[in-house]
Amino acid sequence: MTHSLEELKSGKLIGAKRLKLACGLEEFPEEIIHLKETLEVLDLSDNNLSKLPDNISQLKKLRILFFANNNFIEFPVILAKCPSLSMIGFKSNQIKTVSENAFPLTLKWLILTNNKIEKLPKSIGDCILLQKCALAGNLLKDLPTQMENCVNLELLRVSANKLTAIPTWLFNLPKLSWIAFGGNPASYQIQIKNDLNTYDWKGFTIKELLGEGASGVISKAHWDFKNKDVAIKIFKGNVTSDGLPEDEMEISIAAGGSNNLIPILGKIKNHPNKKNGLIMKLISATYTNLGNPPSLETCTRDTFDEKSVFNFHELLKIAKSIASVCSQLHQKGINHGDLYAHNILVNEKAECLLGDFGAASFYDTNSELSTTIERVEVRAFACLLEDLLNLVHDTTDEASKKWQNLIADCTKLEVKFRPSFSEILELLNTFS
Repeated sequence: MTHSLEELKSGKLIGAKRLKLACGLEEFPEEIIHLKETLEVLDLSDNNLSKLPDNISQLKKLRILFFANNNFIEFPVILAKCPSLSMIGFKSNQIKTVSENAFPLTLKWLILTNNKIEKLPKSIGDCILLQKCALAGNLLKDLPTQMENCVNLELLRVSANKLTAIPTWLFNLPKLSWIAFGGNPASYQIQIKNDLNTYDWKGFTIKELLGEGASGVISKAHWDFKNKDVAIKIFKGNVTSDGLPEDEMEISIAAGGSNNLIPILGKIKNHPNKKNGLIMKLISATYTNLGNPPSLETCTRDTFDEKSVFNFHELLKIAKSIASVCSQLHQKGINHGDLYAHNILVNEKAECLLGDFGAASFYDTNSELSTTIERVEVRAFACLLEDLLNLVHDTTDEASKKWQNLIADCTKLEVKFRPSFSEILELLNTFS
């Protein structure tokens, strides 16, 4: 719900826990400080702000702060003094400078996507509670080694930067599970074999919108030449929170065929807005999302509908399918980067399809990092299993123990001691 400046100034919002203003603000309204006893979530995205007053630190209950699409050129150091602040978002500003000790030590979720940051402060290593960090679309040439101290970091986006090396220590972080690192000078590229045929945009009749994500728009279309319905994804062409759309397109093609991937049928050419596009098989409406994206409260973990219930047979079928397709991807040097239930489609038979390669990255399977890169994603797989196991209602102690032991193996703090996806698949084949 978006509020008005008049409501704020009149005092009608005294006692509010949430405030959202988007009305061309050029200065931070002083009246916001009057909410210091109650305000927990403040969203001032889509304004023209470039600085914050020192007394913002008086908002003692403020937990979540959004300033997307404003005009900040420097990260406000005053935020380090906000006593309860755990989530900060400055997506799509003009931030160049982040000073030392600018982050509050209570920080759990940091969004600095699509700015102009060349260097992170060493003090980010003091943010040991940090779980989620989005830095895609900046100018970072390296990451401070002090980030090794961020032992609770689970999700990291460093795609589309200027990284000249991907740090080895990164893939030894004990809880890292979801990482995107493509679109950097240090990124590995593979030569795509059997590249797809291209088809003219004019040969398709768009019927309806199927969905829209950060990287593109998916529509149902009729392929006139072949007289059949397909899905077409047109990429927006901008840096997303995960990385570059062109990387997503290349990796979608390179992933190849699998019973658990949506088949790619071709590429679009001659789009009127010169956009890239993929032609995909139209998936039956019987498939639905296995889960929902994380909430502000769950941070890195998916959420599920109350009706989501599974049995052990369905859990095993889903687990085998996802382990199989992940094994295939990693054999090709592809890290999915966003292995979540909300990126998996499932039907009533527990047949499933892994989608959304927006955070995927290529890597060299012969490099010293290859073993740990795969085993970082193994932890994401374990989180998926843990979430689904909590939704199994016909549980027995004996059956649960097998799954819990697998989850424990896949989440070992020392990354190199976790199993590979092929080893996980072998083990799952012994489950019944």
